[in-house]
Amino acid sequence: MCGRYVQTSPADALATRFGARLPEGIAWTPRWNVAPSTPAPVVRDEGCGASVALLTWGFVPSWAKAGGTIRPINARAEGLREKPLFRDALKRRRALVPADGFYEWKAEGKGKTPWFFRLASGAPFAFAGIWDRWSAPGAGTIESFAIVTTGANELVGSVHARMPVILDAEGEEIWRRDGALSPAELERCLAPFPAAGMDAWPVSTWVNAPAHDGARCVEPAP
Repeated sequence: MCGRYVQTSPADALATRFGARLPEGIAWTPRWNVAPSTPAPVVRDEGCGASVALLTWGFVPSWAKAGGTIRPINARAEGLREKPLFRDALKRRRALVPADGFYEWKAEGKGKTPWFFRLASGAPFAFAGIWDRWSAPGAGTIESFAIVTTGANELVGSVHARMPVILDAEGEEIWRRDGALSPAELERCLAPFPAAGMDAWPVSTWVNAPAHDGARCVEPAP
């Protein structure tokens, strides 16, 4: 799964990195501990070119009643095409979720040790995401997203059985393409990112609290 991640790029840098339009007035604070239910930037295309948007992390489908009581933060790659909750979004509302890295927790004895994972280059990248828009008279609008997960590669697998789908350059182009993807294209995008292209280290349990933020979250544990 993916329950916390890092996104520290400013708005203009993300727009440049992903070739996306930056709507006037959109801005956010760099985050070293993005948690569920909080707004985070995604790159999406609604038919007029890619743009950056702030969406809530926790997927609410357009057909949910009363805004949805179950808001999954992850969507499993396996069965993604068949599951009614995500099926329509997979066809029509895919998105790139910019990130610098993510956290997973390793069970050790009676506790869990947080680990930080990133690309070996340290460069920002994109998770595969899906999004939707829910609205109702008098209740406003909720735009939300989920991060797609897959089986872990060898590096992440030493800590957790699953990992977020990290897209390489070709995968980003396929995922942001308009319309449904073929089974072969989905298989290409949803495969685990190669372990050789990643880096990881244990970090302090400081990151466990969603309210904690800052570069201290990714500092190697003593």
